[in-house]
Formats: sequence, C-alpha cells, structure tokens
Amino acid sequence: MMMVMTLKKSMLRPCAVAFLFAASGILAACDSSNTQYAYPESYGNKVYQPGDKKPESVFGSEGLDIFGQKKRGDGEGGGAGLGVNSFLWRASLDTVSFMPIASADPFGGVIITDWYAPPETPAERFKLNVFILGRALRADGLKIAAFRQIKDGSGSWADAAVDPGVVADLENTVLTRARKMRIAAQGGGTN
Repeated sequence: MMMVMTLKKSMLRPCAVAFLFAASGILAACDSSNTQYAYPESYGNKVYQPGDKKPESVFGSEGLDIFGQKKRGDGEGGGAGLGVNSFLWRASLDTVSFMPIASADPFGGVIITDWYAPPETPAERFKLNVFILGRALRADGLKIAAFRQIKDGSGSWADAAVDPGVVADLENTVLTRARKMRIAAQGGGTN
C-alpha cells in the first residue's frame, strides 16, 4: 500500500508540471492578442456605452484652458479660458512682474499690484491697476491706473501726483510686448 501511494505521488509531479506549462502557454497567448476593451462611461446619472455621443461640457469640448494659447479664427489671441486678449494679459503680467501682485483676474482682465517702493527711493512707493478691456489687441483695449505715495516727515504715507508720461510709457510697453508675442505665436519672429 505504501508503494502505491509513493507511485501516485511521483506521477502527480510530472502531471502538475505539464499542467502549469500548458496553463502559462494559454495565458501568454491571451496576453499577446490585440483585444481592445471599451468600457461604458458615466456622466451624472446616465451611463454611456462606447460610441454614444457624450454630453457637452460647460467649458466646451476641449475643456478649460486658462493660460494656454488656443488658435482662434480671428487672430486676436483670446484663450478659451480668458475673457480678455491673452497677449495683452501675458504682456501686462510680464511688465508688472517686478511689483508684488495683490490680485489677478484673467476672466475680468484686472491686475492689481500691491505697493512697491523702489530700492533707489525708499521714501516713495507705487501701485498699479491694469485693466484689459476686451478680446482685441488694440491700444484702447488697455487701461493702466498708477498711484504714488511719498513718506512725509512724520513717517506716514501721503498721496502724490503721478506723471502722466509714466502711465503712457507703461501702456506702450505692454502693447509693444503683446504685439511681439502675437507675431511670435504666428511664427513671424521672436520676442
């Protein structure tokens, strides 16, 4: 009887090994097949099968793109996520980047800086409000308001007049930079 059990155990080993080789071969063949799976997707309370038309998004078929540059047919460069001209927006941010930004709203086109005191004149400080007024890259699509304060003898800040040439120079700098960005984006040159 003992010999019969030993014989059965010795026969099981080759059978088990053969079974494992056959099973691994079958699994390997399944793995190399080009089977593609399409799983249903759900949006809200409805399940959509592969091939069904999916619902439109609030942000359009390509999603929300806040700072990217999507191509538009009119060549004005308003990104899909921006409510204003993207070239004016980026050029404005670049131009006032030396000042601390207190608030920036790309949808409304408003940039508000915090007070900035140049290292050369610590008793004088400036603040800017930049307004981008539309999607077109035009001179009247940009408005900058500048504020200036001077430290008086008691150490408190008092409002002072701003030279109108400073605002005009800032606006021209932003417009020039925005035009260069548009030319570069259209493949017509570099900044």
